[in-house]
Amino acid sequence: MTHAIRIESVGGPEVMRWQEIDVGEPGAGEVRLKQNAVGLNFIDVYERTGLYPNPLPLTLGREAAGVIDAVGPKVQGFAIGDRVAYVLGGAYTEQRLIPADRIVKLPDGIRDSVAAAVMLKGLTAQALLRKTYRVKRGDVVLIHAAAGGVGLLMTQWAKYLGARVVAVVGSQEKAALVRDHGADLVLLTDDDWVRAARDYTRGQGVAVVYDSVGQATFMRSLDCLRPLGMMVTFGNASGPVPPLAPLELSKRGSLFLTRPTLFHYIATRALLTRAAQELFTVIENGAVRVHIGQTYALRDTAQAHRDLEARKTVGSTVLVV
Repeated sequence: MTHAIRIESVGGPEVMRWQEIDVGEPGAGEVRLKQNAVGLNFIDVYERTGLYPNPLPLTLGREAAGVIDAVGPKVQGFAIGDRVAYVLGGAYTEQRLIPADRIVKLPDGIRDSVAAAVMLKGLTAQALLRKTYRVKRGDVVLIHAAAGGVGLLMTQWAKYLGARVVAVVGSQEKAALVRDHGADLVLLTDDDWVRAARDYTRGQGVAVVYDSVGQATFMRSLDCLRPLGMMVTFGNASGPVPPLAPLELSKRGSLFLTRPTLFHYIATRALLTRAAQELFTVIENGAVRVHIGQTYALRDTAQAHRDLEARKTVGSTVLVV
């Protein structure tokens, strides 16, 4: 027997329960994983509150790392003792079964805590910067929530790609953090960041806005873009974005608008392994530093959710098993 954080109804952090579960033996194509570290993400909040509906009861969580302790039939390329990580629902648990085609081996230079902090967030950053809008040298990019788990990775990676980064954050403490990680212009959410971004680009506007905040920033983010710029809305921290008339994109310069989801970018094993390899490479070569701002015991996940929703966290948060 082992334990997991599960919910039987949607709601606040109090709906999460530390429950005993029976994992069992891996079936065909599966491995059993003893987890050491689990990542915390805003998508966990969206699922807990019902913004992203799921069948109940539900084990929350989307990323983790650990060691294989059993291998089922028809599994190739993995063995007991391998250190692995993954992005897949059901991560808030001490031990689990998981399809072998959804895990990746960890290089020796990537600790479990780092892997748990970056599998969802880092692969999201890879998809956004390398595929959704392929950032190139000389681009000016605006990143909201730049001190958060995804934002801090994106800030560094965009700089590595040769872009100039306009970072928007919620406090002076977070401003100092993103400056330390390479942001060129740091603005607070209370600033007139539309005007500041336009002044910084001499009135032209930025090439792309990466917006995980949602409702509170969406329309003003559109106003930051240059003609033919791209608006990437990929989160709802302040609530979902309201319906938009396509004419609003035309009025602002024939803008592009997209709402990507990571799992479409890593739908096959080949896509997953290539993306993970690129992520691990930029971490190992020092281009991207992983900032784990806080850790909690897995059984204390409710408090981690409270702090995340209150914007008390910085960088990535890891739940220690």
